[in-house]
Amino acid sequence: MNKPVVSLRGLKRSFQQGDTVIEVLRGIDLDIMPGEIVALLGPSGSGKSTMLQAVGLLEGGFTGSIAIGGEEASRMERDERARLRRENLGFVYQFHHLLPDFNARENVVMPQMVAGKPREECDRRAEQLLAALGLEHRMDHRPSQLSGGEQQRVAVARALANRPALVLADEPTGNLDEHTSDRVLAQFLELVRGEGSAALVATHNERLAQKMDRVVRLHEGRLE
Repeated sequence: MNKPVVSLRGLKRSFQQGDTVIEVLRGIDLDIMPGEIVALLGPSGSGKSTMLQAVGLLEGGFTGSIAIGGEEASRMERDERARLRRENLGFVYQFHHLLPDFNARENVVMPQMVAGKPREECDRRAEQLLAALGLEHRMDHRPSQLSGGEQQRVAVARALANRPALVLADEPTGNLDEHTSDRVLAQFLELVRGEGSAALVATHNERLAQKMDRVVRLHEGRLE
């Protein structure tokens, strides 16, 4: 039987604001299975980004259990968490965060080289992913020469470059118009499924959420 790609148990996060403690996550339990695409639905400010930061091992201050690929992250030192993140996770943000001085191919090559892969292999993988996203004629263009939708597709390719078990996407089409958003999301879902990765996609858009395998709703710090 397959084990979850990520398993959360009793995940909590609170912030101190003056004399007030604000509880953002109040005990999250969630399993995501290999190849499953899960929409994390909730309004702005509901804690979706905070939850993705926890799963992505991007900051501390959380309590509870976060197991990724069967490894318990909450007991790890920083270097071990970085290794776990590098080997298992890919990230897509609302704003693409591409490196402006590098072209599309180089932006997808970069995380692979950080992982220690040979340059020739990195180039082949980047070209394969970008071609799958319809960017075969835009590989040598820098981000400033690409449209918003094209930039976000490069970000999707970058997230999948190292074949992550889980892709975390935070409002990945939130700054695109509806037509471009639908197109980019369809390509994202097709590519993630084709790669066999799982995904957790934070969105406030009910229509987009329904295109995924399962929807979980974040309300007052708890999943419904």
